[in-house]
Amino acid sequence: MADKAKIRAEAARLQSVFEARGAQVVEADILQPAGTLLDLYGEDIRARAFTSHDPMRGEVMLRPDFTVPVVQMHMAEGAEPARYTYMGEVFRAQEEVAQRAAEYFQVGYEVFDRDAPIDADAEVFAMIREALEPLSLRAATGDMGLLLAAVRGLKTTERRKAALLRHIWRPRRFRALLDRFAGRAPLPEGREAMLALEDPMANSGPQIGLRSASEIAERIDALREDASAAPISVQEVELLDDLLALRETTSNVLEHLRDIAVDMPAIADAVDRLEARAEALAKRGVDVDMLDFEGSYGRTSMEYYDGFVFGFYAEARPDLPPVATGGRYDALTRVLGNQNGSGEIPAVGGVIRPELLLELGAGEQA
Repeated sequence: MADKAKIRAEAARLQSVFEARGAQVVEADILQPAGTLLDLYGEDIRARAFTSHDPMRGEVMLRPDFTVPVVQMHMAEGAEPARYTYMGEVFRAQEEVAQRAAEYFQVGYEVFDRDAPIDADAEVFAMIREALEPLSLRAATGDMGLLLAAVRGLKTTERRKAALLRHIWRPRRFRALLDRFAGRAPLPEGREAMLALEDPMANSGPQIGLRSASEIAERIDALREDASAAPISVQEVELLDDLLALRETTSNVLEHLRDIAVDMPAIADAVDRLEARAEALAKRGVDVDMLDFEGSYGRTSMEYYDGFVFGFYAEARPDLPPVATGGRYDALTRVLGNQNGSGEIPAVGGVIRPELLLELGAGEQA
């Protein structure tokens, strides 16, 4: 692995490429308030972040990425449309892959543009691709918007759809819930017996914990409603499975998605966007006949991606993480914009890991 001085120099070179294309250079504090990230992602973020306590600011985190602080900055004071670039270290705890670095450099490019979001998708992808051109990397793409639309269109209760949407980025939990809601898996042990009781809280012993009796009763009512709901149909589950299993080139996948949309009309608008994006990518010189599309791609990334997602991989080095990743995160701007009353704006971005370019020999070729 290259030393930090070389990595920083390579990061500066990449940033200068984005700056030359009109991106404004921005900085972000290394210490970020933990409350914002916890509100966005819940306690799960603790497993991926380094936290500490500041006597004045309260709980803080070493920044796990740049996107959240850049969005906050833009929503507070940015003009529109806007293009930003940044560089610096991010910090991610590595529990499952011990050999991966807990701190590493990122160089990013973000576009905020409400008038032409499809073109912005293509712009960011093409810019990242061009910066990586000295390498022969495989590009993988996906669209979280397809899966989100499919779940929202299911013929089931709003509570079940909300649970599935909450766990889309946790594939195993999502599958367990889908199987249970489809009647393929039993209720958790003891739940059926508890719900059969006229008053499950009778003779339950002293109340402990932070939940009030009314909150517990409300939760029991929700569990009873779920237990009495009709299962998600076999056809809908099969369509979801088909969507998740897609792995074709972008040009070929469109025909398959049109077939799925006949029986799952909720995804029709997302398919239209994918087709428009393919055309925009082609105009920027991307060969969509060779560009991979994966129905499940993006489900293990940061949870703010809700549309187009992509990554670049060194196929000859499966031991390495992706050299670059990115995607659309409109919902994140909505959440953070509502916090300060500034509304929302479509946004998309991507990041490159400069040390991986050096390791693969691209920095010297550039």
